[in-house]
Amino acid sequence: MDGQGVHTVDLERSGLSRTFWFLAGLVFVAVGMVGVVVPGLPTTPLMILAAACFAKSSQRFYDWIIDNKMFGHHVKNYREGRGIPAKSKRAIIPVLWFFVLFAIFAGIPDSLPYAKVATLALALLGTAFILRIPNLEVRQS
Repeated sequence: MDGQGVHTVDLERSGLSRTFWFLAGLVFVAVGMVGVVVPGLPTTPLMILAAACFAKSSQRFYDWIIDNKMFGHHVKNYREGRGIPAKSKRAIIPVLWFFVLFAIFAGIPDSLPYAKVATLALALLGTAFILRIPNLEVRQS
């Protein structure tokens, strides 16, 4: 796969659809930017979501994410199907579970058992999703 086709934005959508996806992309970018300075809030997964939204709404904003020096190469590798480094997975999963377990045992009140179950179920789905992403072969220089 050359990866070029995945970087061409599909603009053959209604104006309403493009507006929805554009606004969703802006929300993910805003929350992702907070993650740059707030430990534990992941930036790259949110930028991947933003890129997916902009891929349905704005070539300019999609290109901004892909060309970003901080996280663009990670988003590009993911969008091209090359995956993420195994080292990143080994960092992502423990952090995810730290925050999930904190939420279940300390953050979510016992009066909301369904919220605890939902949080656990979403964490299991998230973990399965991360594990299914191919491992990116990192070249040593």
